[in-house]
Amino acid sequence: MTATSTRRVRVPVPGEHILGDPDAPVTLIEYGDFECPYCAAAAPVLHRLIEESDGRVRLLYRHFPLADRHPYALTAALAAEAAGAQGAFWPMHDLLFTNQDRLDDAALRAYADDLGLDSGTITGEAAQPFGDKVEADFEAGLRAGVQGTPSLLIDGRLFPGRVEIGALRREVGMNGAVRSGPYRRLQPRSRWQRWRPFGGRRAEGEPLPENPQQDDPGDRCGQ
Repeated sequence: MTATSTRRVRVPVPGEHILGDPDAPVTLIEYGDFECPYCAAAAPVLHRLIEESDGRVRLLYRHFPLADRHPYALTAALAAEAAGAQGAFWPMHDLLFTNQDRLDDAALRAYADDLGLDSGTITGEAAQPFGDKVEADFEAGLRAGVQGTPSLLIDGRLFPGRVEIGALRREVGMNGAVRSGPYRRLQPRSRWQRWRPFGGRRAEGEPLPENPQQDDPGDRCGQ
């Protein structure tokens, strides 16, 4: 991450999941993976940022499942999209991160039941039509230079820093003007290094860092 970039990312597009005021002047995009512990740690920070922004910042969540490392990430992303089709993307988003040690199909259906959704659409063949959205998000991330998760873009520029409330408040202008200069660029990897067909599984739960918030600021899943 040594070069600079002014690469812009088109936002929003139909089907985006937006938290906050849809007309907010600052757009924050997260590329995330529901099995990534750093994404789980980032979720409450990003929620807080939106809540404290007084309508100045909107958060868009896009899927970047690292299937080579997190075999449940793809089916969790499909479940979130299926929940979104029933008007419950963000509640499912929060449940998945809160319970990311249990993302098997039975657990996904149970979370849908907890939210009062039709659990029959959450997993299996019924969820496959949502794969186009997940793959489109993933491809958009590759084009933007995303390498790992969580990756954040602020008004189209990759943010290389730690997902920490103070740093993010400064970057989105809550403590002054929005940063206008280029961020450092992440070199994109080819699609084959990331994408697998749906249905990957792991035999046992992958150990998570004891406290991902305390790890090195540059740590991301997949890097």
